[in-house]
Amino acid sequence: MKSIFTYLAVLLVSTSVFAEISATEKNALLKLYKATNGSQWTNKWDLKSPVSTWFGVEIKNDKITAIKLMNNNLVGTLPAEIGDLTSLEVLNLFRNDISGTIPSTIGNLKNLTKLNIAFNKVSGSLPETLGNASQLKAIEMHMNRLTGVLPVSVGNLANLETLSLFNNEIEGSIPSSYYQLKSLKVLLLNSNKLTGKLEKEVSNLSSLETLSLFENKMDGQVPFDLEKLRNLKEMNISYNMFNGFVSKNLAKLDTLNMTMLNEQGVATTLKVSADKNSAYAADE
Repeated sequence: MKSIFTYLAVLLVSTSVFAEISATEKNALLKLYKATNGSQWTNKWDLKSPVSTWFGVEIKNDKITAIKLMNNNLVGTLPAEIGDLTSLEVLNLFRNDISGTIPSTIGNLKNLTKLNIAFNKVSGSLPETLGNASQLKAIEMHMNRLTGVLPVSVGNLANLETLSLFNNEIEGSIPSSYYQLKSLKVLLLNSNKLTGKLEKEVSNLSSLETLSLFENKMDGQVPFDLEKLRNLKEMNISYNMFNGFVSKNLAKLDTLNMTMLNEQGVATTLKVSADKNSAYAADE
């Protein structure tokens, strides 16, 4: 009897160790490996060994749940097959040399919670399908070469807590849908080419702790409604073309003291209202 239990135990361990992912998921990994010059990675994959041994790949219940290849010398583009990894929860490719565009199939990753492709050379627009990855909590795509406008669909990501897209070349205005991101804590859009106004609906971002919009081309009145963001700890909206008065409370929040650029490109400081610290009461 004891030998039977021993045999079953060994069989179970062997099954878990050598369990294989689907052919579709393995193919997606191989496409990623080839498209990003895997033979030159810092930590390479032994394609003859089980996928469970491949560096940076995490598997649970025979499904790939995470790919973590940070600072691993990935050079090339992301293949469309990345969208076949439908159980993926984390895709972290931080600080590599990835170029090209983000494939629209990224929207197929319904379980994805963290997307980090910061510090690469990704270009083109963020795909509108990104908003279909409904479980996303963090999108970090800063320090790339992104162009185009912000996808409206990102405003549908009810769980989103971090949106970091600074140091790109994104144009256009902030979509109105973004002002409905109730879970958003960190919004970093600085050093782009954004235009348009910062709408008073910004006060809807009730969880916001950090707001960075500096070094864009936004204009109009700085909304006093920013004062309604009770969780806001850090803000920098300087080096835009905002105008009008600001309250003392808002001026104190901005680390660069509301320094703006006028139409001639000359740096000026917005006037701070002298008679009150806050415009919140007057605005209600």
